[in-house]
Amino acid sequence: MSKRMDRYLLYTVVLLLLGAASLSNARPRANRPPNFMRFVTNATDFASEDYYDYIIVGGGTAGCPLAATLSQSFRVLLLERGGVPYNRPNVMSHDGFLTTLTDVNSFDSPAQSFVSEEGVPNARGRVLGGSSAINAGFYSRADKQFFDNSGLDWDLTTVNQSYEWVERAIVFRPQLRTWQSAIRDALLEIGVHPFNGFTLEHKVGTKIGGSTFDRAGRRHSSADLLRYARNSNIRVAVYATVERVLLASSPSDSGCNVSAIGVVYRDQLGRYHHAMIRDRGEVILSAGSLGTPQLMLLSGIGPRSYLSTWGIPVAHDLPNVGDFVYDNPRNGISIVPPVPMENSLIQVVGITEEGAFLEAASTVIPFASPLRSVFIRAPASPLYVPVTTIMEKILGPVSVGSLRLASTDVRINPVVRFNYFSDPQDLERCVNGTRKIGEILRSRAMQDFMFREWFGSRRFRFVGVPLPLDQSNDLVMADFCRRTVSTIWHYHGGCVVGKVVNSDLKVNGVGSLRIVDGSTFSISPGTNPQATLMMLGRYMGLQMLRERMRY
Repeated sequence: MSKRMDRYLLYTVVLLLLGAASLSNARPRANRPPNFMRFVTNATDFASEDYYDYIIVGGGTAGCPLAATLSQSFRVLLLERGGVPYNRPNVMSHDGFLTTLTDVNSFDSPAQSFVSEEGVPNARGRVLGGSSAINAGFYSRADKQFFDNSGLDWDLTTVNQSYEWVERAIVFRPQLRTWQSAIRDALLEIGVHPFNGFTLEHKVGTKIGGSTFDRAGRRHSSADLLRYARNSNIRVAVYATVERVLLASSPSDSGCNVSAIGVVYRDQLGRYHHAMIRDRGEVILSAGSLGTPQLMLLSGIGPRSYLSTWGIPVAHDLPNVGDFVYDNPRNGISIVPPVPMENSLIQVVGITEEGAFLEAASTVIPFASPLRSVFIRAPASPLYVPVTTIMEKILGPVSVGSLRLASTDVRINPVVRFNYFSDPQDLERCVNGTRKIGEILRSRAMQDFMFREWFGSRRFRFVGVPLPLDQSNDLVMADFCRRTVSTIWHYHGGCVVGKVVNSDLKVNGVGSLRIVDGSTFSISPGTNPQATLMMLGRYMGLQMLRERMRY
């Protein structure tokens, strides 16, 4: 069996482990679209040309709060290549998490799958709300290291206000049950101190984080933040595929070679539309760490020599577009417990001093024995087997990857290589993190999840690759990290601060063009990025409104 097929099977198991109640007998309930959705329209209903103060490409984790904020004072167009989440029961329900990530197609499923050149399967959001509408819902603020090293001159008062703005709308306190409580106890037992209780702050020790799933299991995403938009000032086009940024020569005294003047996008019927910006307006790319650098390259902004190989006219020679791409590797183990188990997504995290974050999930997966189909002719009903997982994600990472085009069709995923563990520091952190998993398994809190053997001995029943027996051997543990690497879907970079954009997130050498999304990050914020991406959208909207007031 090929390594790529092995990774697909592992990815499927991981989705099952993280899939919450997706395989329970309960059917996801449809959600009624909220009232604010009246300004959301299919792109086919838009004029062939129109003018706006701000055009935002990508109605995702950062794009929605950014659009809502800017609409308080200016006319805004938000362009989303996918549809709305509210009419998709699986997207909107805790129960539908797995189905959303596995039921994919090439052009319009809410999740778009891709595989890195290393063969690691991954996914990106393609729906209003972006990846915040398809993820596991864990919410935690960024760490101090992120703010110190991001390259932005943060106004921390506005940062905190922006986080709070998000949290009032869509963040909830989860209720711990058996598995998450056991993980909390195990983390404390092995010395991941102190216990910080429920907090949204990033703090070393063990904590309970926030969730964007409410107590009823309903998802809340960045799309919900559009309720704060001024209805008269915003239009949202769904199924609007932006093909390129329109550029024109800049005045000689502007300090820029070219300036953005609008975008061209296609609707589901293949018809072209032109959205243009008014005087002092801007085009803002919020299409994510794959979509934004891809769109920059397709618009002729990037390394001259590389664009020429594709026959793309060079509008602005800008090295490093598509460079400095990162993905936080995830490694872990999975076990079948001897007791019934609830479904849970990530709720507890252990933040260690060694640069590893420890998290866990539990679910129930169907198991149909092939022997039944041989000996019993009646339709088979699968057995449901509880499975739990413990995983670690490393800080950073330091290993650097790159992105390049696979096609001039913007709908086709670009090619990306993350170069997992190419830097020894990442590998050292993974070794430390996986050793912590071994300590968790040896804790008293885990004894109830072991099977009792003959003569009173106990052991875990692993699903997939177990931890090495000799966990003191650095080489053995490093090999485990390389063999079992997968993603936690926290990839970032591609248009990073200091290389492609400045500290105001304006594209270097291009007027009226800004990037507000995770492609500008050279480090992942804290344990999970969605909180900081939503904060970033609100924060940059407020900063841009203040900027307009000064001039």
